[in-house]
Parts: sequence; C-alpha cells; structure tokens
Amino acid sequence: MNTVRNTGHSFARANEEFESEWENQRNTRFELPAVDVNEVLSACYEVIKPIQLTRSMLWDMELKKAWNPAKYIPYVVSRDHSWGRDSYNDGTEHFVREIDAKAWIIEDTTGPVFEEVFITHKEQRVIFLGRDELKTETGETIRTNGYQPLFHVEHGVAGTEDAPLNTWRIVILTESSDPRYHQPFKEMVKAGGLPGFLEIYINRDLDVPLSRKEPLW
Repeated sequence: MNTVRNTGHSFARANEEFESEWENQRNTRFELPAVDVNEVLSACYEVIKPIQLTRSMLWDMELKKAWNPAKYIPYVVSRDHSWGRDSYNDGTEHFVREIDAKAWIIEDTTGPVFEEVFITHKEQRVIFLGRDELKTETGETIRTNGYQPLFHVEHGVAGTEDAPLNTWRIVILTESSDPRYHQPFKEMVKAGGLPGFLEIYINRDLDVPLSRKEPLW
C-alpha cells in the first residue's frame, strides 16, 4: 500500500458523485435507520461473555468488510477480489474491487459488481461507487454483464466511542424510481437485530459467540 498525495481519487469527489445521484429523482434510494449497536446487542442477543462494542471496533469492521466482503457478507457476496489500494496523506484511501453478488430483486441470480472504494478515516465513512468497467492489475479492461443497474453505497460509523451507531444508505441508478428495490431493505428493518456483518464480526473477529434471544410472545 502506497502513501502518496491524493491527486485523482479524492473522497470529496466521490462524495459529490454519491450525493448528486442521491438527489437525482430518477434514481431509487433507501437509507436504513442508524443502528445503536450496543442497545440492539443487549436487547436481541445472548452472548457467552459481556461485550461492549466501541466506535473503533465498528470502524475496524467496516475497513475489513470493504476489502474482504465475502467474509463479512457471505449471504450477499460469494466471491471478492480487491486491488490497487493507496493510502493518501489526507487520511483517505482508494482501491477497486470485483465481487460476485446476488441481484437485489431478480431471484436466484448472481453477477459481477465492480466498485471504486473511497475511505475517509477522519469521518469514518466508506463510499462504494458502482462502475460498469474496471482495469485489472495487468491493465486489462473488464466489464459487467448488466444483470442489474449500477448502484452506490455508503457505510459509516457515527455516535460516540462508547455508544456507536452503524449507518448505511444506497442509491440505485434506475431510469425511474422503482419501489421494487425497497423490499429487501424493508425486510432488513423488519427483521430487526444487528446487520449480519456485525454478527459475523462479533462472532469471528472478537471471538464472542452470540445467538438471537427467543421472542417473549
């Protein structure tokens, strides 16, 4: 990983692109409610030993998940490959990745997703910008198969060190706003609990097995 002056892959430009698409009324967007991770952990899970998640832990998880999504979201991503990671002296990073991911609304369909990944350690946010083509490490141009629209995602950490919040929003580049894409995200909210990647992080990285509490009704 190289530490250099950022001249072409600035987080600010990525943020501008994300926000522009977010405000575009033709696109389809969804923002999950911020998750108070310790409150949800206490209310919804049994753990074998006490644990208090910190904002630093959540940011560690976001960085690992950005580089290796197949490990942290295997229920969505079946394969990943990330390359070209650069660290800049303004506290940001940039790399690209190719993943095989489930389609949002087409059942039993998986396809390639190409993304530029922009990280700001200062703000503790990660922006993933969907691309229809990328250059490989050897300079070859690879292209997606268009099995679904491109999409941009923002993951982040908010709150305080002792009471962190997990944040997430997506904008799908559709011809017109399409409510069909809202359904999987509404189901996430309805299911409650922690996002699956946080369950995996707690279980594997922090070595704290956890299980959902049985409903009282």
